[in-house]
Amino acid sequence: MIVFDLQCSGAHVFEAWFASSTAYEEQRARGLLVCPVCGDAGIGKAVMAPNVGAKGNSRPAAAPDAPPTAPSAEPPSPAAIKAAMQAIAAMQAKMLEKSEWVGRTFADRARAMHVGDADHAPIHGQATRAEAEALVEEGVPVAPLLVPVVPPEALN
Repeated sequence: MIVFDLQCSGAHVFEAWFASSTAYEEQRARGLLVCPVCGDAGIGKAVMAPNVGAKGNSRPAAAPDAPPTAPSAEPPSPAAIKAAMQAIAAMQAKMLEKSEWVGRTFADRARAMHVGDADHAPIHGQATRAEAEALVEEGVPVAPLLVPVVPPEALN
């Protein structure tokens, strides 16, 4: 696993984990990366400070007037991150069982539900960035899924 600090064109910085640098490049090229804050798809790598460990036989010198600091927590292990991602994917899959796949008609169906012209049963589907932005501007409560979903018609 590799972690990158990413930044959208709106200057929101967020962290994302990938199987490899190639996986990041492939997802970026396919337009699968979006800002979790604003939904912007203009994503690139942000400037990162490298996490280089100190030599095993050296201790960092504290600034003379610096107050003592609490020990930092260990970052989660790759196995813990993988388990958390699997738990998120499983919870999303469980929630989607109660939701109807509406495919590319998502924006129209969500808008109709919002104005009261359609049943308020849970739905999920696909929308373009422009459609999603228009829904948000109109006050339609929508949110992106955390884990990508394969459309039912694309399953073997």
